[in-house]
Amino acid sequence: MCPGAPDGQHRGMRLLSLEERPFHRIRFLNAAKRGGTETGHLPFLRGQVDALPDGLDALLLTGDLQGVVQDWTGSRLLGLEVAAACVSLSERGSLPDPRRTGVLLAGDLYAAPGGDVRGASGNVTPVWAAFAEAFAWVVGVQGNHDTFDPHPDTLGRAHLLDVDGVTLSSLNVAGVGGVIGDPARPARRQEADYLAGVALALEHQPDVLLLHQAPALDATQRGDEALSRVLRASPPPLTVCGHVHWDQPLGNLPGGASVLNVDKRVIVLTTCQ
Repeated sequence: MCPGAPDGQHRGMRLLSLEERPFHRIRFLNAAKRGGTETGHLPFLRGQVDALPDGLDALLLTGDLQGVVQDWTGSRLLGLEVAAACVSLSERGSLPDPRRTGVLLAGDLYAAPGGDVRGASGNVTPVWAAFAEAFAWVVGVQGNHDTFDPHPDTLGRAHLLDVDGVTLSSLNVAGVGGVIGDPARPARRQEADYLAGVALALEHQPDVLLLHQAPALDATQRGDEALSRVLRASPPPLTVCGHVHWDQPLGNLPGGASVLNVDKRVIVLTTCQ
């Protein structure tokens, strides 16, 4: 039986539940704190929503894929491996058809080729292109370590948002890229400018607000306090974020609205059967 929606939750697609146990993992390398690399395991989690956008069987959400996968063929970005793995899992019947799945990317999809440089920045266009080729559509925001080819509009079914919105398969998504910080550095804004951008994005009345920056919900779900105040004032049904890892990825705003942190996770949302 499907769980009920949280009391008081309002318009838009409602997140009903999120499983804690991964159904798949990808082994990858990322930069260790003291130099070199360490092994990580990217979890794939299932979640349930009350309804999906028109013509879709699933939504895939992920972010902060700052790692590489190495095998006899060489080294490739973790995001490329995720896109390929989803196609393989679909062929085995473990995931819905990617052609009937929308993708939401919360930013920071780059890693140094050896996976051994913390905070490396670089071109994530190939990752976006891989998702755009395999899936129904892609919408996302820029992380503070992401750069793009000069003409990202060549990505076809991919939509890069920043203080704007788009409606795809009847799903209204608004997004703000980057983080609060020194505007002299890439993909950063002063706090007042960033929060004004979020407020403008919320004027689209999105079903999903897509951010790279995470709000602060409590001591274990860390983020930016000022951002959380803006979201509490006008909470969208679902906020998707990353940038700071939460051990518990699902949080709530007043009124039952959900916040889903996809930092180093792949979350697949389907309806209850």
